[in-house]
Amino acid sequence: MDKDFYTLMVFPGTAAEPKRVRVSKRLFKYSIAFALILSVGLVGTSVYFSKKYMGLTSEKKQLVELHRQAKLQKIQVEKFSKQVRNMEDEVARLERFEKKLRAITSLENSVSSDDKSWGVGGPYGLAGASFSTSLEQDAKNLAEKVSYSLENLTNQAKAQAISFQELDEYFKNQTSLLSSTPSVWPVRGWVTSSFGFRKSPFTGLRERHEGLDIAARLGSPIQATADGVVAVSGRGYGYGKVVEVDHGYGLVTRYGHNSKHLVKVGDRVKRGQVIAEVGNTGRSTGAHVHYEVLLHGVPVNPKKYIFEE
Repeated sequence: MDKDFYTLMVFPGTAAEPKRVRVSKRLFKYSIAFALILSVGLVGTSVYFSKKYMGLTSEKKQLVELHRQAKLQKIQVEKFSKQVRNMEDEVARLERFEKKLRAITSLENSVSSDDKSWGVGGPYGLAGASFSTSLEQDAKNLAEKVSYSLENLTNQAKAQAISFQELDEYFKNQTSLLSSTPSVWPVRGWVTSSFGFRKSPFTGLRERHEGLDIAARLGSPIQATADGVVAVSGRGYGYGKVVEVDHGYGLVTRYGHNSKHLVKVGDRVKRGQVIAEVGNTGRSTGAHVHYEVLLHGVPVNPKKYIFEE
């Protein structure tokens, strides 16, 4: 019977009597086996969670790196997008410049000026695999918008190149017309009254204003806006002291309310030459220039001819 048990001697202390504990061999074996299984399980669990932790740490590092790269890409694309907007503004300015050129050359209805829309189409943006982070997706969307804008700008640039080529060919044979066309501001100031109908500053009634009123400091220089011959240098009803320059081709410019004239009838003048000084003569409420452009005797909007912004 004793063969089925193990006897364990337990010594509680140096002075105490040793105690004997009988343990079944079967229970002892089961206990050893359970202890081994538990140890193996603990080791395996530790290894598993250690690998899991290492993997999560690595993924976190990758996510941080992707986040950093996406931010850099977004900054770069935004800078590029700003450059594209500047290009669009420049193209728009060139288009306005071209319209004025065509207005004075009677090329407004030519094929090239009308054919501004090049064949483009397709959906806005492209479908593709999603990026790992929302920042990358934002950068991708912004890049697609920039790409779309660049495509439009490229097409517009092609159209502008063809249009300006046509204008260049025209002006090669029209040098005299160009130099005789009023195309600059007569004085540096600010427009206080535009061309067209307005409320009269004297009567309060609606009246037609046939030029531009440009306010400037008294005595400021007034320049001829194109080459021509002085046809009038004197006084005119309502205009006060007035100068008229005949540019040929049916074009005449008129400068009113002057304080002093620096040219006389018959003088040939060049664009940019000072012909008078700003005044307040005639029917005027303050120092300014009343500037008119007449085409075959009919007043037209001077802004239509001014190339400068």
